[in-house]
Amino acid sequence: MFRKKDIFFKTFEEMADALVEAVEYFSKGVSDLSDVATFAKTMKEYESKCDKYVHTILKELNKTFITPIERDDIMALTKSLDDVLDGIEACASRFEMYNIREKDEYITLFGDILVRSSHQIKKAIYLLTEKKLLAIREPNIALNELENQADDLLRVCIKSLFTNVKDPIELMKRKEIYEMLEETTDFCEDVANTLESIIMRNS
Repeated sequence: MFRKKDIFFKTFEEMADALVEAVEYFSKGVSDLSDVATFAKTMKEYESKCDKYVHTILKELNKTFITPIERDDIMALTKSLDDVLDGIEACASRFEMYNIREKDEYITLFGDILVRSSHQIKKAIYLLTEKKLLAIREPNIALNELENQADDLLRVCIKSLFTNVKDPIELMKRKEIYEMLEETTDFCEDVANTLESIIMRNS
């Protein structure tokens, strides 16, 4: 069913590697916001790198007759991985746009959830390329659980925000960032859902 190190699978691995690297940089960056311009610029570079992988996959799809998995599945997985990178980059850009320089414990916690999610995504992608389809269910379950943790965290931090922050502008800025971070964990769960449909079609 699968060809050894197919160009699509090789590119998926590269996307997963780049995702882990980008999310770890993000998580580290939100603990030191002394240079938000460099932080946002570097995150944009990661996002651009991922766009190149997307372009590679689209180009290969246009010239490849036989693909290792359904073409629709390749497209869906490519989009879901790209959405995670786009989501994390959009979050990073807000720190520069809103000139946020104070460390925030909730953003740090979201960063930790996203790091763990990125590692589960990488694990799942490598299992896909190694043809170990049923084993993907384990990281998928972990991704669902991490998304649930992010839901709970969003409720806690929004409540804290409205209790403790009196400046309406600051409140709006923080609330938007919290919600974008939670949405990015939704994108991580979308990767798991896409992989689940690939498992069902191919096992």
